[in-house]
Amino acid sequence: MSRSGSAAVADGAPDALIAGLADALAPVVGTPVEITGLRRLSGGASRETWSFAANGDEFILRRDPPGRPSEPGRVQLEVDAMRACRRAGLRAPDVVADDDGHRFGTRGLVMRRDPGVPSPRQILSAPEFAPAREVLPRQLAEFLAGLHALPLDAVPTAEERDPLEVWQKYLELDEPRPALAAAFSWLQEHRPTPRADVVVHGDFRVGNLMVEPSGLSAVIDWEVAHRGDPMEDIAWFCLRMWRFGEPLEAGGLASLDDFLALYEAAGGASADRESLHWWLGAKTLVWAVGCMVQGRMHLSGRVRSTDLAAVGRRVTEQEWDLIELIAPEAATAARTAPEPPELPDDATPFGHPTARELLEAVEEFLRGQVAHVEDRGINYPAKVSANILAQVRRELSRPIDVTGDDSWAGLARVTRDRLLVVNPAYLD
Repeated sequence: MSRSGSAAVADGAPDALIAGLADALAPVVGTPVEITGLRRLSGGASRETWSFAANGDEFILRRDPPGRPSEPGRVQLEVDAMRACRRAGLRAPDVVADDDGHRFGTRGLVMRRDPGVPSPRQILSAPEFAPAREVLPRQLAEFLAGLHALPLDAVPTAEERDPLEVWQKYLELDEPRPALAAAFSWLQEHRPTPRADVVVHGDFRVGNLMVEPSGLSAVIDWEVAHRGDPMEDIAWFCLRMWRFGEPLEAGGLASLDDFLALYEAAGGASADRESLHWWLGAKTLVWAVGCMVQGRMHLSGRVRSTDLAAVGRRVTEQEWDLIELIAPEAATAARTAPEPPELPDDATPFGHPTARELLEAVEEFLRGQVAHVEDRGINYPAKVSANILAQVRRELSRPIDVTGDDSWAGLARVTRDRLLVVNPAYLD
């Protein structure tokens, strides 16, 4: 379909969206504009991501989901941050158009598609990405050092953000989690003196990188960029959930010591380990509350999603990480404490197969057959669903006493018992 000229987007339907994209891209690719291959990509709870071609060039559209606008100014922040990086020679996407909703249906931006993949599993373990893994620690350290050296007025829409403000969202959820409350109190009491005020990415991690087998192509997803402490980006990059099972602290790619040395060699500020430790705790708390918010998004009906439902249960993992950071002795003792006994699988009410046996049968079907279909739109939800069923099966078999005391030792014991249900492998 070829479209050019002005076109209003009323409802975000594909035909109207194609017309709006053609109108926006005419100054970039020339007229007439032919938009082809428009398709929505999976993932992204807060933004829609679409890929398409215009006169043979590949582009990416990021826009607010219809009916769920982002905070005012958020799109402009992304545009400002990426353009500032490009001017400084940093590897960020090339934004070619942005829109207040007239052409794209909702606020959004269009950027040229960078080569490579954002898949953490491929980046961290696929054989063809072994050369990339050799150079990525240096490339990423240099990127962060360059980003943190930008003058603040290069991104005028970036504002200061206190990571502990997330606690207000937690209070609004009205779901008491004693381990999170204890961690919040510790973070308040131990807050370090700010060392610098720089532009930070805010979500710097494997998964928000476009990577080719030869190395970094671009750093993407700038919607939470803001002004803050440079240790914030490093801490987020080093959190356990962004290592995807790899042992190396810095994104699964390098040891923390090596990454900090590379960052400092590239001109980054020398690391204050005490401050970095605090930021690791603060960012873990942010993600814990984020997990709760995503779970509630599913329960509210705004976005019904097995993925969001599963994320809602991952709060327990972040609670454990916080305990290991703040009270490592309590975590060590809880690891070796006796586990709750498994309940017998009672077939009296209905006979065999029991509820647990039925759950296991469906789980095996999802893992053994559906998860191997060569379609990520099918195999990924199948894996998530199988994990949920396994979790429910374990919950039916393990009694958990959550009435322990609120000391770190008591919190560690309760959290360990919850992990035995939610994700026993997390204790390995």
